[in-house]
Amino acid sequence: MNMQILNRLARRAGMLSLAAIPVVGIIGPSAAEPGGLAGSWSGGGWVSFASGSKEKARCHARYSGGGGSYTVTATCATASGKASQTAKVYKAGGNSYKGSFFNSEYNVRGSIRVTVHGKSQSVSLSGDGTAAQLSLSRR
Repeated sequence: MNMQILNRLARRAGMLSLAAIPVVGIIGPSAAEPGGLAGSWSGGGWVSFASGSKEKARCHARYSGGGGSYTVTATCATASGKASQTAKVYKAGGNSYKGSFFNSEYNVRGSIRVTVHGKSQSVSLSGDGTAAQLSLSRR
């Protein structure tokens, strides 16, 4: 292909991507919401147990929803085991979200706070004598 054709194709592709911007707003808030949570995240941090012990954790979380309300399903692994939990978070203002979580396997429930920093987030959980501090990034 010659350069003139390549340039025309590149300009058309650019126009198509610009033309798609208004459509994103119509698709739904989760797709257009800057700093939104929808999608997969992974990372790690620390979990403190009611017994007083503290363990390093690796976690994977999946957020679904949008418009300031998300459902979270997450699995975390520590040296002593693996656990899955669900949570519901709501936009609390700016780039922060708060809500509640539940782990059916251990019957633990509590509060969750999420603060988004671009492609990363800080997560704090506390409840029933257990606490966690995690840092997750988009996958």
